[in-house]
Amino acid sequence: MEIAPVEYIVIDFPGNNFRGEIAPAIASLVDRGVVRIIDLVFVKKDVDGAVTYFEFDDLEETATFGHIDSEVDGVISDRDIAEIAASVPLDSSALLIVWEDLWAAELATAVRDAGGELVAGGRVRHDIVVTALAAVTD
Repeated sequence: MEIAPVEYIVIDFPGNNFRGEIAPAIASLVDRGVVRIIDLVFVKKDVDGAVTYFEFDDLEETATFGHIDSEVDGVISDRDIAEIAASVPLDSSALLIVWEDLWAAELATAVRDAGGELVAGGRVRHDIVVTALAAVTD
């Protein structure tokens, strides 16, 4: 089975202020074949530190995610959720998404065929990129 690179992202929503506006953007990525959702879980921490988590179709606030095509559930383990929950501030929530980067499938296959192996990766925070680019263009 060929699988493109798989990654996860965690999006924090301070003040438990999640309203679902990002669902259409995620759905667009799926519909255009850019990514395939493998798993998606919400983690919520109240002001006392109590943690709850749920799949996207379990709550009204996350119903906007119900139309996103997802082929697999259960990839995110209870241990993964506990690790994310530990970093979520009080009275905040987080969205944990595991997706396959379909846009990178051709490159991933070429790398494997060439005997290569991806050994590291990461994301650069938006504010760091903006600051760095502003310094270069000034």
